[in-house]
Amino acid sequence: PPIRIAANSPDTFPFAARRRFPIFATPMINPPDKLKAGLGVYREGLGSNPCDTALAFPVMGEDVLVSGAGPIGLMATAVARYAGARHVVVSEPNAYRRELALRMGATLVVDPHERALSDVFAELEMVEGFDVALEMSGNPAALRAAIAAMAHGGGIAILGIPTEEIALDVNAIVFKMLTLRGIYGREMYETWYKMTVMLRSGLDITPAITHRFGFREHEAAFAAARHGDSGKVIMDWTT
Repeated sequence: PPIRIAANSPDTFPFAARRRFPIFATPMINPPDKLKAGLGVYREGLGSNPCDTALAFPVMGEDVLVSGAGPIGLMATAVARYAGARHVVVSEPNAYRRELALRMGATLVVDPHERALSDVFAELEMVEGFDVALEMSGNPAALRAAIAAMAHGGGIAILGIPTEEIALDVNAIVFKMLTLRGIYGREMYETWYKMTVMLRSGLDITPAITHRFGFREHEAAFAAARHGDSGKVIMDWTT
């Protein structure tokens, strides 16, 4: 039978409440035990954007840059480290979130207002630049800085959504032979399978959860998320 889908945001899914879709006989994916223990709310967030972005290019043994340490960037940091990255450098202007990034497995964190990305090369014994960059912020300066700090043949996965057009130095992209890949959502159902396997084998995303509220405290929950000194904010509908 058809099912009516309700959107969580009319801005991101404006047609959902007005369309009807058929249900197909596809198997359901049960969350692993570690998600059943209270992290089920992370299933969509972790199983789509962080996994798909962090694994868009091979990261094993590579030097990875993560631009932006919001909840998705924090999870992508953990995924890249867990998948075998040699170094994971996180560029984030918010001091609170830089500390969270270290707890999520970052090798080094950088305040982009205080330090250039190229300054970390010698410290981390990087000969040329980053092999893989994960652009999670949508900030024009962050994307341009990532391109400038890439090694030849590197790949940049772009998840952050800018609010304006971004001018890029195409010469740098061409002469460095860079690959830029836009990320939107997940690969059904592959990234969910990868997420499940990583969680069952030890991936820990709990440091990214910084605030929990009962649903009656929804105003405080949204205020905490907007403030910036937070990771993932969870509202509990059972209390």
